[in-house]
Amino acid sequence: MSSLGAGKGLLEVGKFAVYVSVPIVLMYAFANNSKNLHKFMGGRSYVVYPPEAPRPPSPEEMREMARDLARKRNSHSSSDAAM
Repeated sequence: MSSLGAGKGLLEVGKFAVYVSVPIVLMYAFANNSKNLHKFMGGRSYVVYPPEAPRPPSPEEMREMARDLARKRNSHSSSDAAM
């Protein structure tokens, strides 16, 4: 520490004390009193899910819809050809 000088060494010790003490104090404040944690985080909604959309049709329903569409196209094209 003599290479840093007395003032810089004291500064480094002070910074280290702050770096170590801040997480310990916060942990003590929130872990020992859960009311503080609920007060701090209770008003915030972190996960907001969108409303559920209607479910897509099942594969069987999709096949049936495709068959109906094909029948309609075939009936329209055969009726147009008859004219």
